[in-house]
Amino acid sequence: MLGLKLPTDPRWVNIVEKNIDEILTDHAFCEQKAASTAISLIVTFPEYPDLIQEMIALSREEMGHFKMVHDRILARGKTLGRYRKDEYVIALMKFFPKGGSRSEQLVHRLLYAALIEARSCERFRLLSEQLQDAELAEFYRKLMISEAGHYTMFLKFARQYGNREEVDKKWEALLVYEAEIMKGLGTAETVHG
Repeated sequence: MLGLKLPTDPRWVNIVEKNIDEILTDHAFCEQKAASTAISLIVTFPEYPDLIQEMIALSREEMGHFKMVHDRILARGKTLGRYRKDEYVIALMKFFPKGGSRSEQLVHRLLYAALIEARSCERFRLLSEQLQDAELAEFYRKLMISEAGHYTMFLKFARQYGNREEVDKKWEALLVYEAEIMKGLGTAETVHG
């Protein structure tokens, strides 16, 4: 369903399991960035009322997820760790050239967002199936379902606002590019690393 060209090595869960606090901190910041992305789309593309409505709802949902993850951190007797750069996202954002028309910029941002959500969904599925902590596994199962909905929403909007054939070609090329990025990742206790 997700169309990812390179699945995550299941051994990544073993890395995560050795340092749950790190994955929770990274996950919290991923949720915060997702909310920020929704708000940024509202600010940058106010002329798309249906997109704005969805991004309002998404920003609320993502901040709700941030709170849920933060609450888990606090319940473990920890505090939110420091923000760290997401090397996956930094590498991914180099795919499309800067500039272009407003509609091209919008489509590119929507495709990036769709792919980030798809990869998060795939990673959350692995956590839901393999984590030894049953409560945390169930937590990630619920979030996996949410991420899948976000992925399809962003892809739907990209196809709605761009030429469907061109968008699908860009999506396919982005998936291939992302698979190359993933070959060098999967060794850190981060959502995308």
